[in-house]
Amino acid sequence: LKVSPIPPLSDSDPILLRLRLLHRILILLISLSFPFSSFEIETQNHLRKQHKASKSSLQIQWASSSTCREEHSLMTMEKEFDSKLTLQGNNGGDGGASISRSKSFAFKAPQENFTIQDFELDKIYGVGSYSKVVRAKKKENGAVYALKIMDKKFITKENKTAYVKLERIVLDQLDHPGIVKLFFTFQDSFSLYMALESCEGGELFDQITRKGRLSEDEARFYSAQVVDALEYIHTMGLIHRDIKPENLLLTSDGHIKIADFGSVKPMQDSQITLLPNAASDDKACTFVGTAAYVPPEVLNSSPATFGNDLWALGCTLYQMLSGTSPFKDASEWLIFQRIIARDIKFPNHFSEAARDLIDRLLDTDPSRRPGAGSDGYASLKRHPFFKGVDWKNVRSQTPPKLAPDPSSQSASPERDGSPWNPTHVGDASVTQNDGHGGVSSATESSGSITRLASIDSFDSRWQQFLEPGESVLMISAVKKLQKITSKKLQLILTNKPRLIYVDPSKLIVKGNIIWSDNSNDLNVQVSSPSHFKICTPKKVLSFEDSKQRALQWKKAIETLQNR
Repeated sequence: LKVSPIPPLSDSDPILLRLRLLHRILILLISLSFPFSSFEIETQNHLRKQHKASKSSLQIQWASSSTCREEHSLMTMEKEFDSKLTLQGNNGGDGGASISRSKSFAFKAPQENFTIQDFELDKIYGVGSYSKVVRAKKKENGAVYALKIMDKKFITKENKTAYVKLERIVLDQLDHPGIVKLFFTFQDSFSLYMALESCEGGELFDQITRKGRLSEDEARFYSAQVVDALEYIHTMGLIHRDIKPENLLLTSDGHIKIADFGSVKPMQDSQITLLPNAASDDKACTFVGTAAYVPPEVLNSSPATFGNDLWALGCTLYQMLSGTSPFKDASEWLIFQRIIARDIKFPNHFSEAARDLIDRLLDTDPSRRPGAGSDGYASLKRHPFFKGVDWKNVRSQTPPKLAPDPSSQSASPERDGSPWNPTHVGDASVTQNDGHGGVSSATESSGSITRLASIDSFDSRWQQFLEPGESVLMISAVKKLQKITSKKLQLILTNKPRLIYVDPSKLIVKGNIIWSDNSNDLNVQVSSPSHFKICTPKKVLSFEDSKQRALQWKKAIETLQNR
């Protein structure tokens, strides 16, 4: 606000004297209302921006709003992922998880100068929020890995840097036959890659699903190997925080290996050497993991302890013996209510020893769970359920026979000799040439599609839209395309079958596509890996799937039509 200056006044002019006094009062009022001049205000804003940018760069090493800062940050990340690093002492606080060390540290699993073109990519093992795990064969020597592909852009945007760094550092330093091994890392402009040990036997979850439930001898074998690996993890001062059948992998001969350390939490006395700012920045009581396996103390915002993993072990043992998790319910909220109330129903076929062990592991007091007391894992190993287990040779015992994948007889990229030929891997699915100049996704069986969907759709927000007994077969975050605009939706295919799309922000159903087994009344047309149309007699709906699952949507719908 500007006020024009008043010319010199004569003391003998009373009118001008009054105007001058009014002018000064006005200036005084303006100064009281706006304590900073325009220059001062601009300076203050500039300083605030500088402070904010400085604070942001300290907290998030490679996250920034500008492209220049982002590129600089990614370069910083690349340097930190180098094969040899010198660690400086880190005295910062991290909820008790920061370990102060000052020593030279060399990664066992180096960062290599590979590109994605150096690998033949096969089936997808699993998909997460910012990563996918793919079976990959090194072209040079034929070595097979489980290649974890992580989207840099998403990691930066969602501030997941600390989790990625921590997982990489922890896996590099763990050395146990019951834990998946990290061999090397590499990266490109779009993605970070971790080459992990490929467990050809699949997930324990799949064995439970194929067999319906496991025998007590099978459950004893698998749970003993989990206990053996979990004891090592806890001895290293780490809490896994996501123990569940999906994260218990099987080697080709059937031995258990614990995977997915993306939620790991180092304790104060951890033996793991951490990079500065590499520890996850969440508090020890932050909710992580999977709803059906989370302990009650975490729901009550208590700090994480080793007892969290022991609770999850109890849930996993229950699922081995029954085929379902102990607190399964229609929604996440109902699951949490059952956990807090400790609403457990034991099937009649559970032995007394199995029932007692699970009951003790699911104690609401984490300090009373076997393995969490003053005598450590000795009390857990002495439990009658584990009678006859040779703990010194637990890894050399003959494993149970694996149930084969019922879909393994169908065509697959490995069987038909058509490996994927990726041209770009960011958060996009890898594609292959179909031999006619087009591009298509690698063939997957309906079972693989269903399994992939279950990984992506665990978020139980969508459970409220299902009817009793109904389950999700496939789900994607899509854009519903119109002539000028587009709308973000969640497209859901169920086993009823039903096709619905939901507004993910308002959590309301926006539409229901009328199902028909007749392809004339319901069919899917694919125009690109990410674009497809669902056609009915009354309307045609166009969708864009950012994860490039257009062909998977087509196959999933057609599989249900032809069942």
